[in-house]
Amino acid sequence: MTREEMEVLGWDACDVILVTGDAYVDHPSFGMAIIGRFLEAQGFRVGIISQPDWRSAEAFRALGRPRLYFGITAGNMDSMVNRYTAERKIRSDDAYTPGGMAGRRPDRAVLVYSQRAREAYPGTTIVIGSIEASLRRVAHYDYWSDTVRRSVLPDSKADILLYGNAERALAELTHRLAAGEKVEDIRDLRGTAFMVPRGWKPADDWLEVDSTRIDTPGKVEQHKNPYVSDQDSAPCSADEEKPAGEKVINLPNRADKIAARLKQNAQTTVRLPAFEAVKDDPVLYAHASRVMHLESNPGNARALVQAHADRDVWLNPPPLPLSMEEMDGVYGLPFARAPHPSYDGLRIPAWEMIRFSVNIMRGCFGGCTFCSITEHEGRVIQSRSEPSILREIEEIRDHTEGFTGIISDLGGPSANMYRMNCRDDNVQRLCRRLSCVYPSICVNLDTDHSKLISLYRKARELPGIKRIFIGSGLRYDLAVRSPEYIRELAAHHVGGLLKIAPEHTEENVLSKMMKPGIGAYEEFRRMFERFSREAGKEQYLVPYFIAAHPGTTDEDMLNLALWLKKNNFRLDQVQTFMPTPLAIATTMYHSRKNPLQKITKDAEPVETVRKGPVRRLHKAFLRYHDPDNWQLLREWLRRNGRADLIGNAPHHLVPAWKSAPVSRHQSQKGQRDKQAATSRAGGQAKPAASPGNAKAGKFAAGSRQRKGVPTRSGRK
Repeated sequence: MTREEMEVLGWDACDVILVTGDAYVDHPSFGMAIIGRFLEAQGFRVGIISQPDWRSAEAFRALGRPRLYFGITAGNMDSMVNRYTAERKIRSDDAYTPGGMAGRRPDRAVLVYSQRAREAYPGTTIVIGSIEASLRRVAHYDYWSDTVRRSVLPDSKADILLYGNAERALAELTHRLAAGEKVEDIRDLRGTAFMVPRGWKPADDWLEVDSTRIDTPGKVEQHKNPYVSDQDSAPCSADEEKPAGEKVINLPNRADKIAARLKQNAQTTVRLPAFEAVKDDPVLYAHASRVMHLESNPGNARALVQAHADRDVWLNPPPLPLSMEEMDGVYGLPFARAPHPSYDGLRIPAWEMIRFSVNIMRGCFGGCTFCSITEHEGRVIQSRSEPSILREIEEIRDHTEGFTGIISDLGGPSANMYRMNCRDDNVQRLCRRLSCVYPSICVNLDTDHSKLISLYRKARELPGIKRIFIGSGLRYDLAVRSPEYIRELAAHHVGGLLKIAPEHTEENVLSKMMKPGIGAYEEFRRMFERFSREAGKEQYLVPYFIAAHPGTTDEDMLNLALWLKKNNFRLDQVQTFMPTPLAIATTMYHSRKNPLQKITKDAEPVETVRKGPVRRLHKAFLRYHDPDNWQLLREWLRRNGRADLIGNAPHHLVPAWKSAPVSRHQSQKGQRDKQAATSRAGGQAKPAASPGNAKAGKFAAGSRQRKGVPTRSGRK
């Protein structure tokens, strides 16, 4: 990170300099650490400039000119999501900064860092990547400016963009640059995007499918007649004559047809509507979004191209998933598992949350429309081997300072998708479903939890390991297929509270989220409570819900509030939907159309909550118990003919008496006083004085800020 460290290592220059918006924490949960160690293992000298002062180019000269390129990333989080709340208010802290201080990164950090790096060393190659660049690789709706913005490529002036988990593309790119190849000649790497002249193709024999208009098919190729063999058009040899009247019938088998289709896809590009078209036409934007998501399976995806003025943004197909051996290699690199010493022991909240956790897999086949994990990491689950995971636990035990014998998490995007994949490779290669579990779990999906159960058992048997918790959220619709898994979880891996994410109760909303019905949650809850009792433990579920998601009406939120009241859930922190780039729900928010279905001009509109007062109302329904929200809810209930829910009886939603405005602290204190005898969390009564109640009071939030980001209570 410094010139002094370079001198100790005997370096006169760095091959690659990585610029990140996060503090440098050498832990495999931080993308910059993985990329740095991965390139180091490839034999390259890597420097890291962490959270540079972007107000001038001087900070970008700290390590000199890189021999090969600057690698630019905003960090583990999108800089706009990191800096702003769902109501577009600036956050007061930053979990990825020493001391939790806010303001250490700019808005749209990839753009700013790229421009400053170019200013510091004109002519240097700029490579951009990570989640911020990945989710902005094409024209995208930007919630913070309420406009459709161009791809990040022309705005950043970067030479190439690597999207998704890019180890394989990064290794080949770096070696080819080191061998003297020019970046503008490297156009064949999967998982990359770049600018090209209008109409450019990799070769003359490539086919372009025009998808720039709604309901207009692309070029239709004439299919070969399967009843005509190649021999019919070829001349017969002198000693080879066909009997008179005989016809050779050639019926291609399934494998041949699959191979031919995939071969054609590999030489086909789909032209999306141009940026200039989608920026002013929300319906056309929805069409482009649907096309892009349908071309997301690396097994059959075609290249995409989108015009930006007189040039094209070209996207090669998504990267192929890493094999188990490759995943083991990445996570087996020599991480220090600690922040850089230059931070002098300052607290970095994100690291403290994950310092004793182990990532066991990548990817998510859930396809939840509000989440961008699938768009970034892909739908194919990439898992590590059991020995690799156990070795990392032992490494934590033996070498991580402050370890007390407790592993905080064995997880990933979802805790229980480990080693779950399609049973048939051919089916997986051809599949174009947006989710393997919605509207129902695919018959081809292997939902066996036995390998995960085996991992849990072996991990907790390691000497020196006292407890292993599961901190990642899990898919309860998968878990109910394995009662043994839920029994194992309840008996050994829950510390009193387990996060779960039903997100809503109403089918109208859940269908726009691609989430299972509330019945699946209820089935999981019954099993979890039964197995907890059998284990002699008092444990509770902490459900997460989203307010103001596209497709949500006021009545939907009322029904959710009544469900919460019936089950005696009192949520603390709640999440209001935030439209993030490339997510399907963001397309719904912007276009008021549903890209889960065919897009037409007259397609049924999606109810979209955009105005601040309505968003506040939906949030108030989730916190129906908060006196600060009672007046707002009373007014809505009276205005909409539901005054029957106002009163002081148990079945009423809000009390009839009018309270003076009180602070949040006074409100919570009043609730604690009223619940002095008993309190309920997770639908189960328990004594208020029980040791776990303080924890339940702190964590009964039933919501999240966003996946993978610590809230003020320290949860992911």
